[in-house]
Amino acid sequence: MAAIHIIVGSVMGTALEVAQAIQQVFHQAGHQVRVNADFRKGQLEENPEEVILICTSNTGMGDLPLNIAPFYEHLKNDYPRIAGRRYGVINLGDSSYPNFAQAGKTLDDAMADLGAKRIGEPLVLDAIYNNDPGAEARTWAEDWCQQL
Repeated sequence: MAAIHIIVGSVMGTALEVAQAIQQVFHQAGHQVRVNADFRKGQLEENPEEVILICTSNTGMGDLPLNIAPFYEHLKNDYPRIAGRRYGVINLGDSSYPNFAQAGKTLDDAMADLGAKRIGEPLVLDAIYNNDPGAEARTWAEDWCQQL
């Protein structure tokens, strides 16, 4: 079974709630999971075999939430050795805003630039059309963990 590190970017708490909902799915499938809403430099290196799952909302004009900005800065400034490392993306946004879901796209691009290998397609949860993002994320997570 896999070890999964869910790195969360959340402003209002919805992305954290989604991460906790899918954590249960992964536990039930026998995976080890840690949810991290307070990323610090060096945490990617703690277990290089961990699969990274980014679960982030957007703020402002598609900006990163403050609590995931250190993760992005680490990727862009320190060039951690993550080539070949597997990852996924869950992106929460609101399509009534310009730059819809840009934070997740920014992080996805940063991971790919360093040679990480995305598993499956990102899940984009649109607040306009989804009243229960946790339910949709759980369904996605069931399929996603089959690809691990």
